[in-house]
Amino acid sequence: MGVLKLEDIHYTYDDYKLWEGDWELYDGIAVAMSPAPMRKHQSLASEIIYNIREELSKCLECEVLGEVDYKVSDDTILRPDVVLTCGETNESYLTKAPEIIVEIISKSTAKRDEVYKFDIYEKEKVKYYIIIYPDDLRAKLYKLDDKKYDKQGDFSKESYTFEESSCGISLDFEKVFKRFRG
Repeated sequence: MGVLKLEDIHYTYDDYKLWEGDWELYDGIAVAMSPAPMRKHQSLASEIIYNIREELSKCLECEVLGEVDYKVSDDTILRPDVVLTCGETNESYLTKAPEIIVEIISKSTAKRDEVYKFDIYEKEKVKYYIIIYPDDLRAKLYKLDDKKYDKQGDFSKESYTFEESSCGISLDFEKVFKRFRG
């Protein structure tokens, strides 16, 4: 009888959906999520959702959601902070790449958001990826050009129009960060 090694363990969505607590799966590897995000993190996510939802008032094919499972494959399930998804019909989890994903970074998730999720979202053709840095009140915004993300800039007080989204929405970072400025 051999010794079970960590690299021999490979989880799938069927395992994932039975677990208690908050998890993500990266190529079959279970990753525990941090305890509930800090108030500032939650408040920023709410501001982003509110601002995008206002932009969607005339676009009924898309919706903005927070903390929803995105099933990339049977062994990769992620839970972005905010997504804009269009034409999704599955009620349990997202089955196709959202148009916009927002991750609000913390010290414990920085590498995951800046490296692992960045690569997965790029490979899955998420059109726009935004990484929010709450301590700096700054957002790095990436747009998928062909097969690679192209950095559109650092945003703090500027607006950005997502021209390639189904609804052609804009996000005003001045509004998003306003309540957090001293």
